[in-house]
Amino acid sequence: MSANPAAAYLELTPARVLDALDALGLRPDGRLLQLNSYENRVHQVMLEDGRAVVTKFYRPGRWSDAQILEEHAFALELADAEVPVAAPMPLHARADPALRLLGQPPTLAHWHVDGVLHRFSVTPRRAGREPELERTGTLQRLGGFIGRLHAVGRRAAFSQRLHMDPARDAAAAIDAILGLDRLTTNEAAPWLAAARSAQQSLSEAFERHGPLRQLRLHGDCHLGNILWRDADVDGGPQLVDLDDACMGPAVQDLWMLVSGDAATMDAQFAELLQGYLPWCDFDVRERQLIEPLRTLRMLRHSAWLAQRWADPAFPAAFAFFGTPAYWSQQTTQLREQLELMRG
Repeated sequence: MSANPAAAYLELTPARVLDALDALGLRPDGRLLQLNSYENRVHQVMLEDGRAVVTKFYRPGRWSDAQILEEHAFALELADAEVPVAAPMPLHARADPALRLLGQPPTLAHWHVDGVLHRFSVTPRRAGREPELERTGTLQRLGGFIGRLHAVGRRAAFSQRLHMDPARDAAAAIDAILGLDRLTTNEAAPWLAAARSAQQSLSEAFERHGPLRQLRLHGDCHLGNILWRDADVDGGPQLVDLDDACMGPAVQDLWMLVSGDAATMDAQFAELLQGYLPWCDFDVRERQLIEPLRTLRMLRHSAWLAQRWADPAFPAAFAFFGTPAYWSQQTTQLREQLELMRG
């Protein structure tokens, strides 16, 4: 294995994952399944005692130890408040000089092997499926779930995790795309013009709103990060990933759960708030930030793909990215977002 941390991360093998768990005294039985995660390396592993756990090996350079531990502490705080979330397990190391544990309680492992540092955590496996939004009552229950999360999130503030700044974040995304030279020749100018106009429009929307009330958020609350259980006990939604936890406005954890035309989204959002408001108050002016936040997500998603293109998993999974058709599509969608933000 290469002594380069980024290369070693990309070359992370199933055997190395099993060895890491063994170093913690968690004895794998050899069964391992790589889960659908691009940002980190995530595996489900069966243990000899019959338990199933999920390991997350963190991408080098993305988060500092302090940021990861602050995310872990938030997950444990949520779990202590009985908000269903996959919180990291406290870890116990054997006498192994290659292994160091961080956190109170220890939840982040530093494992040195072949001259390379791997950082990982372990959580119990959570079973479930994606929520079915068309089922009666689902949106209201999701709203209540997020309201409970935000009630905990408002108790304190993150000091290490990112604080959302939409104007700054949009500019950074555009600059990243330009700096990585992923735009095709004929599509570069139209896309950049649309992106700059979108950046200006979303910045103006947040300026009109005024100072945001920020709280600790999930940050990326789309359906793929929520598991739904139908069991009579412990049924309903549960979170499985807080990797993008940040400080931001409450609407950031709500808007990705609504879609469709304006009337449909209004009805869906009203149903979310029926569940949310018994747990947490909500500034209704934030409803006007949905389209600006959707625009910001579009820009950041393109930047994320450009930044990760050297990882072989990305060209394999996102072959459409970077083609002339991709940038033409993005230009059209950004222009549509401009109309929605101006409307």
